[in-house]
Amino acid sequence: MFTGIITAVGTIREVRQQGDLRIVIACPYDPAGIAIGASIACSGVCLTVVERGGEAGDAWFAVDVSGETVSRTAQDQWTAGRKLNLEQALKLGDELGGHIVTGHVDAVGRVVSREDTGGSIQFWIATPKELAPYVAPKGSITVDGVSLTVNEVTDEPDGTCCFMLNIIPHTWEVTTLGELQAGHAVNLEIDVLARYLQRMQSLRG
Repeated sequence: MFTGIITAVGTIREVRQQGDLRIVIACPYDPAGIAIGASIACSGVCLTVVERGGEAGDAWFAVDVSGETVSRTAQDQWTAGRKLNLEQALKLGDELGGHIVTGHVDAVGRVVSREDTGGSIQFWIATPKELAPYVAPKGSITVDGVSLTVNEVTDEPDGTCCFMLNIIPHTWEVTTLGELQAGHAVNLEIDVLARYLQRMQSLRG
């Protein structure tokens, strides 16, 4: 489990095809605090550490990414040089500063527009039809692993929806969100609570 509060930005250093993709990610963590078999969310995707090394502040870890995961995550995410939002798994007693995040990508969205408003950035993001019922104003959503609050939602005639986010300077400075532009694909995970409420409502109906 995760909170959607990013603790570092890593960079894909190496990609090797060996059945699954073996991805080596450079990061500023202390490798002594990265256990083999531990889970790390990489731009919203929960992955298992299979190797690690380096030194504190200049570490690296490796993960295996299956073809299924590649097909269900943002296009071109698993390429050398790509920056990733990183979060290590939640431990008992840690502060739950964002919301409960599982690290399972529900769908890929697309940035429709970006507008700089004062010091913040306003994004509109389009979602597939299957996610639209789970997106609500003032609700939580995870975008590329970042816990965010939905400001507005517009429903489209085809059943899809667009939602608006306002990204404050601190958030875009310590994540990859500041690099997003119109047309970019993003990993989306809906709020766990919204998932269960929608299921309960469908059964009641």
